[in-house]
Amino acid sequence: MSYLLEPLKTSKLTLKNRLIMPPMATSKSEKDGRVSEDILKYYDEKSKGGYISLVIIEHSFIDKAGKASENQLSISNDSVVEGLQKLSEIIHRNASKTIMQINHAGSAAMRNVTGCEVVGPSAVSNPIKGDMPRELTGLEIDDIVQKFKAAALRVKEAGFDGVEIHSAHGYLLNQFFSPLTNKRNDEYGGNVKSRIKIHLDIIKAVRGAVGDNFPIFLRLGASDYMTGGSTVEDSKIAAKEFEKAGVDVLDISGGLCRYTLPGNTSQGYFSPLTEEIKKVVSVPVILTGGITESKAAETLLLQHKADLIGVGRAIYRDSSWAQRAIESLR
Repeated sequence: MSYLLEPLKTSKLTLKNRLIMPPMATSKSEKDGRVSEDILKYYDEKSKGGYISLVIIEHSFIDKAGKASENQLSISNDSVVEGLQKLSEIIHRNASKTIMQINHAGSAAMRNVTGCEVVGPSAVSNPIKGDMPRELTGLEIDDIVQKFKAAALRVKEAGFDGVEIHSAHGYLLNQFFSPLTNKRNDEYGGNVKSRIKIHLDIIKAVRGAVGDNFPIFLRLGASDYMTGGSTVEDSKIAAKEFEKAGVDVLDISGGLCRYTLPGNTSQGYFSPLTEEIKKVVSVPVILTGGITESKAAETLLLQHKADLIGVGRAIYRDSSWAQRAIESLR
């Protein structure tokens, strides 16, 4: 049997195959971040038939100040839970599992979107976008940790199968991880283990809220691919700490380079990162990035580059991609 069709089983999660749909922003929510009919229709269409084992819902803001863009989905207050329950029910009815990605944009936020002061780990401009941030105080960091915790509990209450903490693509937790954007001199800055203190605090808080059996994923921007930025060696240290802290799955992508590598259009262009990280952890590792062919997905799994394959843009463009891919391997 095809490796892509093999189930993946952990103590907390069983997936019927190795194909997942990674989080991709749609800008289809209501203006206040509530679930819209367009969101429901979009995820219904993508998950129809249950060919995708796991659908990861696009990044959702935990706090108004951390909103990344207009019409971004919200997980910032209890009023959104009812709409999110409808979303999880639709995907489950289509026989796929689903988790939600929760996020704070940090210095990638813009005042004209949030109406709030832009903040980050340090007063360093974000290479992607955004206004010059103010450096967060220790008390404000504690508050953000609590907002991640509350958001994760809402994800569970809305009926999802797990939660993903977003630390990639130049957003707040990625900003703490990267030495390019984290110039702090306190316990949250300096070496890798200090730069991930906020991550470990969030993982601990989230685990305390959702309980021992609810899967926690973490999306890690495992390299900035920029001079002076984070490297795969940093990420190997971080990945081991995340596993020890209780993360159940690591979802690997780019850091300040975001989700593409300029000039690299190979299938699975982040596979050098996942291959290295797999050497130091025992939890499943997700690979995304440029994968558009089922044979390429199969090869990457057989080469032990990853345990799960995320296919994003191909599924975004063609909702029947997953059906054709799965049926071609049966």
